[in-house]
Amino acid sequence: MGTGTFAEPAFSGLLAAGHDVPCLVTQPGKEKQSNARGSTRQTGEGMEALAARHGVPVWRPVSINAPESVERLEAFAADLLVVAAYGQILKPEVLGAAKLGGINLHASLLPRHRGAAPVAWAIASGDTETGVSVIRMTPALDAGEVIGVGKTPIGPDETAGALEARLALIAADLAVESVGNLASGTVRGILQDQSLVTRAPKLNKLMGDLDWEKDAPFLARWVRAMQPWPTAYTTLHRQGQPPLRLLVAGAEALPSGGGGAPGEIQRPPADLAHLPVCCSHGVLALKVVQPAGKGAMTAAAFLRGRPWAQGDRMARGG
Repeated sequence: MGTGTFAEPAFSGLLAAGHDVPCLVTQPGKEKQSNARGSTRQTGEGMEALAARHGVPVWRPVSINAPESVERLEAFAADLLVVAAYGQILKPEVLGAAKLGGINLHASLLPRHRGAAPVAWAIASGDTETGVSVIRMTPALDAGEVIGVGKTPIGPDETAGALEARLALIAADLAVESVGNLASGTVRGILQDQSLVTRAPKLNKLMGDLDWEKDAPFLARWVRAMQPWPTAYTTLHRQGQPPLRLLVAGAEALPSGGGGAPGEIQRPPADLAHLPVCCSHGVLALKVVQPAGKGAMTAAAFLRGRPWAQGDRMARGG
């Protein structure tokens, strides 16, 4: 059961390992839409294309929890449901349709970052390490026993897209290993520590709007967490000019500077290597931006076309 490209390596791995996969369950019409907007973090072959290449039937139920869907699942007489980036919460009736219930491949070190966007929140939170957890599925979100874990460091400049692509490969190895352990009866589950639970809520477009009241290190992480979707952005205000929306594709926190009001643009360096914006604490150096209706460009290219002037500022909400 999977829709996003995070699930593709695991699906391929299970097929390559010789497991009998009687059906791919995926979201109706969502795969092409999510690939088109880039929200699944990486570009892949597509779950349905993989299924077709291996002769696996595809099923796209509007609701996997509907009574007729549960009946169809039961008819497969499957041993196990393997779930990764599927997009629907599974009710107990669905989990009960397979002999061993379901396992989920979750892109965090549970119980940290339970929820729909664990990769982005791991980066935004300043974590230096993350990974993939394989859990026995329960009705509570991401709360089941952990039966497999793979860890990896988070690179200092890594975006959510790049990190998720790496985590997908870790998830593939864990999926094959965990299914094999379940088949042999050698799995030991570990209960999650409820005192360590943090949440990773679903992203939306408004979350990309940079809040200059935050500190510069946080905003630098936030820019990376928002790539490739929904993408960080801000609005440039210049005297006598209409507001200009800027997507921010590259930025870093400067080790020194600041002192201006949040959102105030300081004088750029002589080489125009970045566009410095004051935060609540510190300065965020914008290095790659994309003005509305234009392509992405370096700060230098942007500033040559729109020279800095005293009083220029960035703000939220346009």
